Amino acid sequence: MIWTVAISLLGLMALSIPVGIVLFLLGIGVGEFYSAFPLLRGLGQVVWSSSNSSTLIAIPLFVLLGEILVKGGVAERTYAALDKWLSWLPGGLVHANIATATMFSATSGSSVATAATVATVAMPQAERLKYDPRLFAGSIAAGGTLGILIPPSINLIVYGFLTETSIPQLFSAGLVPGMLMALSFIAITVLICSIKPALGGPSRSFAWSERLRSLIQLVPIFILFAVVIGSIYAGWATPTESAAIGVVMAMLIAIFLGDGLGGQSMSDALHGTIRISAMILLVVAGASFLNFAMTSAGLGRQLTAMIEGSGLSPFGTLLLIIALYLVLGFFIETLSLMVATIPIVVPIMAGLGYDKVWFGVLLIVLIEMALITPPVGLNLFVVQGARKSGSINQVIVGAIPYVLMMILMIFALIAMPGLALWLPSIL
Repeated sequence: MIWTVAISLLGLMALSIPVGIVLFLLGIGVGEFYSAFPLLRGLGQVVWSSSNSSTLIAIPLFVLLGEILVKGGVAERTYAALDKWLSWLPGGLVHANIATATMFSATSGSSVATAATVATVAMPQAERLKYDPRLFAGSIAAGGTLGILIPPSINLIVYGFLTETSIPQLFSAGLVPGMLMALSFIAITVLICSIKPALGGPSRSFAWSERLRSLIQLVPIFILFAVVIGSIYAGWATPTESAAIGVVMAMLIAIFLGDGLGGQSMSDALHGTIRISAMILLVVAGASFLNFAMTSAGLGRQLTAMIEGSGLSPFGTLLLIIALYLVLGFFIETLSLMVATIPIVVPIMAGLGYDKVWFGVLLIVLIEMALITPPVGLNLFVVQGARKSGSINQVIVGAIPYVLMMILMIFALIAMPGLALWLPSIL
């Protein structure tokens, strides 16, 4: 049954059927062919119970927060300010891509939204200043992946919901690895552009007076991050409540410190939120029903028995799971990969003694890699869509150095679990 479900999943997705529908169809098929009980009768209850969660309300709120900042012009101002501070490094404007993605990751919670935001603002600058299109586009695609590691992260919310793990602990666990990942992206960019200066574009410098004046554009983002995340750890608000507070603050920032938030801008932000949130929540509901069907049919027991019968040590099992995600990440959209596998994989890893918070961070790094590896790396297509010229192969090649940094982070998390567990332990 395991291989039948896996092959069916890949086959239905190859037919371009929406992922959420694929998960529902697989759940119905498992119930019809592998269960002695009429599982379809439980569809309504499973969908309702998976959707009727206050935790999941945080998802559309965090998406709306990011959309408001984009439509209110805050993203463009932030990018310009960071450019003034980082342009002296080898690589110039490429570092502004990564730094802007890092800052917006701390507010949007979405990788795709972060990549789309930075790409929209940065691409005209790349063409004007004659940057190498491969490295420049690859840095945006890679920087966007930080949106699901640095809190608040929609994918960490989904992981916490599916595994009944503390979301505040997951948020704090992702912060240190997320910042280290951003610094590693900057470091590899400096190395590449020091070896081949032509890739880093023209040399540019700004007066200290310009840099200091630009700091005012960064203050709103820092305040927003401090309020959203600080309210969670101070015990004043749940993640859902903090997301609502963040939306109100984002509106005030866009109105008073950005380009304003007119009726059309707000309408566009709401439409974007509805599209993204509907996709995410449909996938979560479909995955919940598929998980219900597979559990009822005994698939979880089969997979557990297969792994236990392999004779691998806990570390060997961890490497097997990592290899599995690396391979599946080439073919399955990231959120779908998470919700389809987490209910099966996480109990196995927890049973082997691995911390669920630590494994959640490791899993997110693996998911980050899937976002920038072909053929279905979503961020690659987002950036290519913003470029409107050239080949997507340029984006893929440009992202390769950053994939290597993610692999190093995976080994670092395995060798030093404290990178993820230190901050939750003190908070």
